Amino acid sequence: MSNIGNLKRTDTPIALPTRLVASLLAGLILCVLLVSLRPFQPASTAIAGSGGDLVNQLGFGALGGVASLAMMLLADPRRLLCLVSPMWIIMFGFVFLSTFVAVDPGSAQRAVIFTIIGVLCVIAVLALPPDMDGFSLALIMAATAVLVLSYIGLVIFPDLAKHTASEIESEHADLWRGIYAHKNVAGPVMASFAFAGIYLIRRGWHKSGATILVFALLFVAHTGSKTSTALVPMVILLVMVPGLFGFRIVTALLIVTALAGFFFFTIGTLFFPFTHDLLLQMGADATFTGRTSIWQFGLEKLSQTPWRGFGLESFWEAAVVRQAENPYYLDWDVRGIVHAHNGYLDIAIAMGVPALICAIIVLVLLPLVDYVRALRKRENIFLSDFFMMCLTFSLMNAFLESFFFRRADPVWLIVVMACLGLRMTARISLLSRA
Repeated sequence: MSNIGNLKRTDTPIALPTRLVASLLAGLILCVLLVSLRPFQPASTAIAGSGGDLVNQLGFGALGGVASLAMMLLADPRRLLCLVSPMWIIMFGFVFLSTFVAVDPGSAQRAVIFTIIGVLCVIAVLALPPDMDGFSLALIMAATAVLVLSYIGLVIFPDLAKHTASEIESEHADLWRGIYAHKNVAGPVMASFAFAGIYLIRRGWHKSGATILVFALLFVAHTGSKTSTALVPMVILLVMVPGLFGFRIVTALLIVTALAGFFFFTIGTLFFPFTHDLLLQMGADATFTGRTSIWQFGLEKLSQTPWRGFGLESFWEAAVVRQAENPYYLDWDVRGIVHAHNGYLDIAIAMGVPALICAIIVLVLLPLVDYVRALRKRENIFLSDFFMMCLTFSLMNAFLESFFFRRADPVWLIVVMACLGLRMTARISLLSRA
């Protein structure tokens, strides 16, 4: 006969607290989103998005299922409700409508499904942790996974974790990209981890925050991205300095001014020649390494169908570009370019100018309003500053790179998290466990 009566209290399994389970699930989901199911894939072999093969389709679909189930069982309904935004629903209406004019509507609609799954997973990351200690734990898990894998890759798989001279962009040889396909993805992600380090330090998690901050900044510096390296301190100053004195509306106005400046001195040089001349006088590269040729070509094609665009993922790889006559009047032959190197222009090309206006409202104006309206609680202020730094960096970087609505692109997912996170800080009081 089994001696059940002699079991001691310590012999029974110890159940993990529900709050810890929720936080660990959020961290696991964020790890998968930022590490991806196929790390260490160079840009030359990477499969676009998450729908390119069976592994990504099944893996990303399963992650969406786990996130949905976890939210039903563990998330606070009030927090879920505050993350629902009517303007985001309208925005995805534009995204879905654009699939009907795509070259391959079925493929475009699958891309939309994976994009929505990515957004659902981000919502789970925000909604599952019961408090900001739980969210901080999720951040640390994701940052540790990405940083450790990237630094290990530099030692064990240097040809994968660094750009090499044998690639198309041989000028990037020896620049760090870690687990990502390109340094222009690694730079923004590592910059976001640097902001996360500052957030953790402000919350009192000094050791983990400082470690993440140092290693993330070191990685950004070795990506060779002048944009990322210059933007990180600029964004910290823009957000943190006025915010420390409570001048949040000043922060919002400074960010709007900075974004306007980026517009005028990037793609705006095609509309306002004096900005182009000013860049030349300053000794800067007024072509932005050939980007102005891409922008000019894209704008010319957009003028043919400004209201509906060319459809999601249906322009740069389509016959309208690939089989176009050689644009001899441009500095570059843009017929092999994969995107516009300007996220705002790519939205207009894919979905039309009305969709671009909606995107500016959703990605720029509403988050700034939420930032100004963030509840004057310690945790709300710290978290809104963190999300505003991530978003400001990404919005500025989008004038030279393209990642908006790109399925499982980690930079796009960080943008979604920042926008929805700012919405959360303006609507509910966030607490620490203490």
